[in-house]
Amino acid sequence: MRKVIAGLFTSIDGVVEAPNLWQFDVFDADMADAMAAHLESEDTILLGRVTYQDWCNYWPTSTDEPYASHINQTPKYVVSTTLSEVSWGQWEKPVLIKANLAQEIARLKTLPGKAIGVAGSPTLVQSLLRDDLLDEFTLMLHPVIVGSGKKLFTQWPAVKRLKLVNSRVTRSGVALLTYRRADFA
Repeated sequence: MRKVIAGLFTSIDGVVEAPNLWQFDVFDADMADAMAAHLESEDTILLGRVTYQDWCNYWPTSTDEPYASHINQTPKYVVSTTLSEVSWGQWEKPVLIKANLAQEIARLKTLPGKAIGVAGSPTLVQSLLRDDLLDEFTLMLHPVIVGSGKKLFTQWPAVKRLKLVNSRVTRSGVALLTYRRADFA
């Protein structure tokens, strides 16, 4: 069975919003290798509404490789209760998930293939984690305090046990921390 995975850039103070403003000075070869491994592990992309709206204006015409080819050619699912239509330029149109997210995730997990990767989308990641729909996630903890911005864990409803399954630190000091749900095999 496929698993749902996510990877998020985060600051020491927990900010996950707008990493393009604070993470590139430590994006070294180790980070590039970690990102390449993440891309290699997935063949489906799950996006929240905000990330979709940011990405659909940039990636369909981007030449920023190796990411553009992967993002544009990989089937995408957009989770939103407010959008009525999604597109991706000249590329295959994403599938819009407006309701029954747990049911759709369960269906996707039964299909053959690699992991289902959640791209960015901190609100979606939080929802998936809260509802036990996210199997594994990697926090790329950057050595920076941002001070303000959207945080991944706010107003968390209850204790959630996780298991650290991998950790390493890049040469530039980014801690790559991969967690699984404590009940996930």
